[in-house]
Parts: sequence; structure tokens; C-alpha cells
Amino acid sequence: MDALHLSYALVGILGVLLAFWSSAIRRTPVSEPLLALLVGVLVGPILGLIDLPHHEASVLTLEASRVLLAISLMAVALRFPLSDYRSVVRPVGVLLAVAMVGMAVVSAGLAGLVLGLPVALAALLGACVTPTDPVLASSVVSGGPAERQLPARLRQVISGESGANDGLAFVFVVLALCAVTSGSVGGHLLEAVWGVVGAVVVGVVVGYAAGRAVVAAGAREDVDQGSLLVFTVVLGVAALGVARLARTDGILAVFVAGLAYNAVIGDRSRASEQRLDDALTRYLVLPLFFLLGVEVPWREWRESGWTLVAFVIAVLVLRRLPVVLALKPALGLSWRSAVFLGWFGPIGVSALFYLTYSQEEGAGDPRLWAAGSLVVVASTVVHGVTAMPGRRWYAHRAEPATATGGPPG
Repeated sequence: MDALHLSYALVGILGVLLAFWSSAIRRTPVSEPLLALLVGVLVGPILGLIDLPHHEASVLTLEASRVLLAISLMAVALRFPLSDYRSVVRPVGVLLAVAMVGMAVVSAGLAGLVLGLPVALAALLGACVTPTDPVLASSVVSGGPAERQLPARLRQVISGESGANDGLAFVFVVLALCAVTSGSVGGHLLEAVWGVVGAVVVGVVVGYAAGRAVVAAGAREDVDQGSLLVFTVVLGVAALGVARLARTDGILAVFVAGLAYNAVIGDRSRASEQRLDDALTRYLVLPLFFLLGVEVPWREWRESGWTLVAFVIAVLVLRRLPVVLALKPALGLSWRSAVFLGWFGPIGVSALFYLTYSQEEGAGDPRLWAAGSLVVVASTVVHGVTAMPGRRWYAHRAEPATATGGPPG
């Protein structure tokens, strides 16, 4: 219990300090998740003040990442008016239908070639690190600096992709789990199909009903912006719970619910959504990344040697950027935007969720967590440090609209 109370105190103190120096921190290449991760490493593996059994830490990580993803995806779904998301259906569709497959194949191939993992385990690891994390991506595309330095269309593409591919990755993970655990192919295939179809149905129903309720309350002047902020958080958790009871993909259901709610409520959500984005990227991520820092598997990392380091570097460089650049004509983006989009596909909360979900579903090989957790840590550091310089690079060197025959981005 003392370790739990110490965790509360450290995360709370870190949150207070971030609030006090929030403006200064936003002008540095250090992100809030990175700071929380470093504090967790300090009090966990380095000082040994907090030591959690792996199974207990895994369960905590699974549930914390699930709830954080639900709130994050609700914020992503409400970040722009629904009409703005409709304008980027083509590039987002290409990223979901083609780039996701490419990223999964590349990541799995690297796991097999560099780490020497069996085909099934390599496919599962590749599936877990495939989705773009909406939490880490929020620090890149939301807030004042992002709005000033990046074109709206590029931010909409990143938001739309990071919102949808977290849920769609469920299909890749379930099918790979079937191979790892020697389960029934037919049963897992039905689970994957219901995961997507059921999530869409649950999301539309929950989001539409919530939107109509808020519109009715607004007509009676019974709702204010503060209430809307709390309501969007509760809505994300509610959609997650309903989807879980229906045995479908809760992550995708939350994003669909957010889009349905967005379509009904319209601009009423904009102000509350911005505060939700700020709260999410600054404070709600702190406990999870603190927990990740506490449970990083240093021993497994050391035993894996340089092959694990080579794998992580290869994933960060090859998993996404070459795939996105190859799809540039289909995406309809400028080279500048394609490079930015290809680089900023961080691996974070969604990967933690699928890694711990896989463990709970029977994938007990320790190499899965060792490799996946180091990828997440490396992505948190690298993409966190390069976010601010990357936005400035884009703003200072942005190509003119005429280069792509359309609007910038």
C-alpha cells in the first residue's frame, strides 16, 4: 500500500509541476509522457522504491491503457467538425486499408529477421506496434503551436488515422493471437469480424443517443461547456463499457461513438473538446507512463543485447516512413506533408494495450513484452523530442499550395 501511495504522490506532484511550468515545457522538446516515464524509471528500476509483480503491473497497464484510449479517442473524434473529417476520407482510407497492412508486415518481418522470433510471435508483435497512438499524436497535432505551424488538413489526416487504426488493429492482433495460442481459426475470424461490425453498431447507437440527449438538454438550457467536458469523458467510458459487454472491440466503438456524437451535436462540442485535448496530453497520460517506467524489463533488455536495439531502430525508421512515402500519390499529399506524416506515427498507449491484452489472452512469451515495451519507450522519447522541431521544420519549409495542385498538406 505504501508503494501505491508513493505513486499517487509522485504522479500528483509531477502534475502540479507541469501545470506550473506548462508554457515553458511546451517550448521545449520534452513531452509530458516522457517526463512521467523518466520519473517511473527513477523510482522503479533505478532506486527500487516501487516494485510491482509483472502480472499485477500487466493488469494495471491493460485497464489504464484501455480507459485512457477511450478518453483519447473521444477527444480525437471531436477535434474537428465532422465535415472536416469527410474531406480527408481518401488519405485516411488509404492509410487504414493499405498502410496499416504494410506497417504490420514490415514490423513482423523485422521481428522475424532481426530478433529471430517464430512467425506467429513475430506477426503478433508486428500487429501490436502497428497502430498510430492517438495520445502521443495529440501532442503533435493539437494546441496553439500545432494550429499555427501545421495545415489543418494534415492535422485532420493524422487525427483521423490515429483514431481509427487503434480499433482496426484489433483484427490483426486477434488473428495473430490465434496462431500464437493455436486457437480455432474460424472462431478467431468470427471474433475479429464481430469486433469491427459490432463496434460500429454499438458506437453509432451510443453516440447518436448521447448526442440527441445533449441537444434536448441544450434546448432547455440545461447544459453548459463544463458539463459537456465531463459528458464527453463519461461518454467515452460508457461506449467502452457497452462494447465490452457486447464482446466487441471497445476501442473502435469509442471512436465511432465520438464521430456519431460529433455529427449530432455539431459545434457545441468544440470548446469542451479543446480542454479535453489539453487535459489528456498534459495530465491523464501521467499515471500510465509512470507505470510503464516502473515496470520496464531492464533484465530482458540487457539479455537481448544489440539485436533488440537494432530491431527498435529498424522499427522506428522502416515501419512507417517508407510505406507512407510509397503511398504518396494515392494520399494526395505534398512531399513535405508525406515526410511529416510518415515520421510522426508514434507507438504508445495503443501498443501497450495490445501487448498486455495479448499476454492476458495467453501469449506468455517474455520476448513479446521485452521487445514491444522497448519500442514504446523509444518512440515516446524519439517522437516526443522531435515533435516541436518537426513542427517548426514543417512551418519554415512548407511547400506552396501549387506544388500539389491543392491546399497545403
